[in-house]
Amino acid sequence: MKQPIKGFSKLSKQAKIEWLAKEYLSNPNSQEDGSEMMELLKSYWHSDEKTQKLHDEFIENTISNFYMPFGVAPNFLINDKLCCIPMVIEESSVVAAAAKSANFWLERGGFKTEVLSTKKIGQVHFAWHGDSDRLKSFFNKIKHKFYEGTEKLSANMLARGGGILDIELVDKTLEEPNYYQLHATFETCDSMGANFINSILEEFSKILEFELKNDLTLDDSEKNVLIIMCILSNYTPECIVRAEVSCAIDQLQLGADIDPNEFADKFQKAVHIAQIEPYRATTHNKGIFNGIDSVILATGNDFRAVEACGHTYASRHGKYQSLTNVEVKDGIFKFWIEIPMALGTVGGLTALHPMVKLAHKILGNPNAQELMQIVAATGLAQNFSALRSLVTTGIQKGHMKMHLMNILNQLEATEEEKVKVQLHFTDKVISHKAVVDYFRELRGISTATPYEQRTV
Repeated sequence: MKQPIKGFSKLSKQAKIEWLAKEYLSNPNSQEDGSEMMELLKSYWHSDEKTQKLHDEFIENTISNFYMPFGVAPNFLINDKLCCIPMVIEESSVVAAAAKSANFWLERGGFKTEVLSTKKIGQVHFAWHGDSDRLKSFFNKIKHKFYEGTEKLSANMLARGGGILDIELVDKTLEEPNYYQLHATFETCDSMGANFINSILEEFSKILEFELKNDLTLDDSEKNVLIIMCILSNYTPECIVRAEVSCAIDQLQLGADIDPNEFADKFQKAVHIAQIEPYRATTHNKGIFNGIDSVILATGNDFRAVEACGHTYASRHGKYQSLTNVEVKDGIFKFWIEIPMALGTVGGLTALHPMVKLAHKILGNPNAQELMQIVAATGLAQNFSALRSLVTTGIQKGHMKMHLMNILNQLEATEEEKVKVQLHFTDKVISHKAVVDYFRELRGISTATPYEQRTV
């Protein structure tokens, strides 16, 4: 029976790996001692010790690196500027779909984008017993002290054009007894701003405690406050970016057998279904985030925060809905997205991770607002490609074409076999079974391959 380990984080990396191999990667029944897995972990270490040390210090208990494909999607015309988009993702068809969409809109004016607002939110959550009107009056009297008491913390941000925009007292006592918030809005310029916002909020809580305790107009029972927590919100409905594509309907030429008007009509219906049907909206928006997350990962931003915010925003009307919209009117097809996202181009991994720095260089070292627009355009492109496939050939044709190589690698096909299989399926429907069957036919075998045995 396995036992807990104490002081694991204090062990050297080698000792951590040895413990892991002994406790979780060895098998006494088959005489496996975990050495093969140890070598696998070490094979993913960076050859340059300095670079590997940098990676080791990003998180705690690092034992190796986990590689993800770093690809690019060229020919994105965004506000009349040509961009090549770096994308980090493991799903086989995403980069191809984004590039295909970029090429399609390249000849139709490209993507038009704009940042609508950049406000971010932080809150001090606290409990206070007393009359709410008395608290409101007290807050209005001392509000200026929250700004004055955080001047030093805000100095650098103020110098860059950011800082605290406003502070409000929010009464939530109808939903939770004695519960109030200090609800603050911020501008953090080119940084995501999490550390800045959280530091300011914690100072707000100290100012609130001090002012309540020392206010002579309050009763003793009103001087006590329970600070529950001080934290930024990843929901940023006032940090919005918009991306749009449009063209005349007769320019929607997708193939000789696809009528542009019929395509526009089916496309519009597909988006409308995602607006009224949460089951469809979930998959619809997941496709959008295929594009968004891949650029956010490549640029060293927090894709989890952006996803959480986006999904909350998709539910803002009381039902989970599509993040994209479409209009077909007066002979014009217009497709757009408005989505909140808080991104940074300074701080965090942006100045540390070599590949992140490379991604920013490929993009021309954009500021935070420019990066928001690039990411939104990529999400819109991804969604257009997915819907284009869904309402024409079906999603599997393109997806399985890209997935074919994964299947062949799992079957451990040789380079010669890969070429033959790809040629065979040039004009055929690709399915996992069809590929395996043809592969076995090529090798002249009737028994299952090791891969098939593992997956049956």
